[in-house]
Amino acid sequence: MTKFSDLALDPRVLKAIAEAGYETPTPIQAGAIPPALEGKDVLGIAQTGTGKTASFTLPMITLLGRGRARARMPRSLVLAPTRELAAQVAENFDIYAKHTKLTKALLIGGVSFAEQDKLIDRGVDVLIATPGRLLDHFERGKLLLTGVQIMVVDEADRMLDMGFIPDIERIFQLTPFTRQTLFFSATMAPEIERITNTFLHNPVKIEVARQATTSETIEQRLIELTPTRKDQAAKQKRELLRAIINAEGDACTNAILFCNRKTDVDILAKSLKAHGFDAAPIHGDLDQSQRMKTLDGFRDGSLRFLVASDVAARGLDIPAVSHVFNFDVPTHSEDYVHRIGRTGRAGRKGVAITLATPADAKYLDAIEALVKKPIPRAEAPEGFELSDAAKRAPRKEEERKGGKSDRRRGRGKKDERAEAEAKPVEEVAPRDEAPKAETKPRERREEPRKEHREEPRKERREEPREERRDRKERETSPVVGMGDHVPDFLTRSFRSPQKEST
Repeated sequence: MTKFSDLALDPRVLKAIAEAGYETPTPIQAGAIPPALEGKDVLGIAQTGTGKTASFTLPMITLLGRGRARARMPRSLVLAPTRELAAQVAENFDIYAKHTKLTKALLIGGVSFAEQDKLIDRGVDVLIATPGRLLDHFERGKLLLTGVQIMVVDEADRMLDMGFIPDIERIFQLTPFTRQTLFFSATMAPEIERITNTFLHNPVKIEVARQATTSETIEQRLIELTPTRKDQAAKQKRELLRAIINAEGDACTNAILFCNRKTDVDILAKSLKAHGFDAAPIHGDLDQSQRMKTLDGFRDGSLRFLVASDVAARGLDIPAVSHVFNFDVPTHSEDYVHRIGRTGRAGRKGVAITLATPADAKYLDAIEALVKKPIPRAEAPEGFELSDAAKRAPRKEEERKGGKSDRRRGRGKKDERAEAEAKPVEEVAPRDEAPKAETKPRERREEPRKEHREEPRKERREEPREERRDRKERETSPVVGMGDHVPDFLTRSFRSPQKEST
């Protein structure tokens, strides 16, 4: 069996590996490290959770042991699709390079440009970045990529899903042609294959597992629910999920729960917290500080349930995750492999439970076609029944039908008429019988207002009255025609006197 000591790694790196408690490399590490140390391009294909990060971090530290970084010109570049994965690579670098003098910079969103610019200006050996933030620094003139000797693309298929491929191609073109490229992916989509053929030079291909396979250490279950109402499907699934978690008991020490949409992540996290479960959301719309705080809490055990979108499905190294729940069936079959790969890592046992409705049939078929085997079906927990609230129409529909909303927005006209008819006549006092004591103060208050209003009105009306009278006289006076009253100038002759004399 191969050990790390058998690989031609830097002694300082081997010391750090031993202190971290590792002795035997994983298959992807044993296959990728030797050619990487020889300076060859590497194309690594392995399922998530197999140790791909160390397979490029360890040879990179060894190769960069000699040389010195220059300002604004990093010597190596690591591209990651998400902030969390980039931060995780940075943590691994700190662990394995702690006995060396190599420096690093982490360029991700949610952090001020000024702090990152200071690190780049000093000069760094390793630059770890997401594609968008890297190009932002380059376009601002703060970064040069002409000194990159080693370039790593991690989770390339996730880059494809997130639309980063055009950015990756542009970054490749900004780096030297003579660079060494290490390319890692869990699946090999046609677009990924095109990029590798374009930018990698005779790569050594290491494929340690069949593409898109699930780990044997993961117990998979599929629990199907047929909602009684389509508009209450999410609510009924939440009730089923809570029943499953309670049924798992102490075996569920912690879990990641995946939703397809960010809004559903927030809703599910709030629902779990409202029912006494320690849960917090994580997705792309949250601030970076909040995302890192939530992840740190989940890693150290202070947070039990992490409700996530697919931003957390790739590359996050959280070894001791007992359960993964797919609250929503993923629409992309590859995401199923990456989601459940968050559990059952490093030889541990894990459980992956997926909730499905009849509407998810086509997605389930695609997943089972990808993994080449059916997902084992399981029953709902014994004694589980939907509550009456989950079977009724949602609140909005009740409000449209005149339910609870009548109290908030005012009752309907029919109810008002019924109440008015039901009231005794004695309660409605006629206006004529109103006490005089109440009317006197009103008259006193109104008198000065009337005098005040009449004065300006008289002033405004005095002038228009005369004009109006003149207008009426002009309109009623008879119109003088052309008959008996022909003007004198019309009867005069206009012929010239010379013509008259002739």
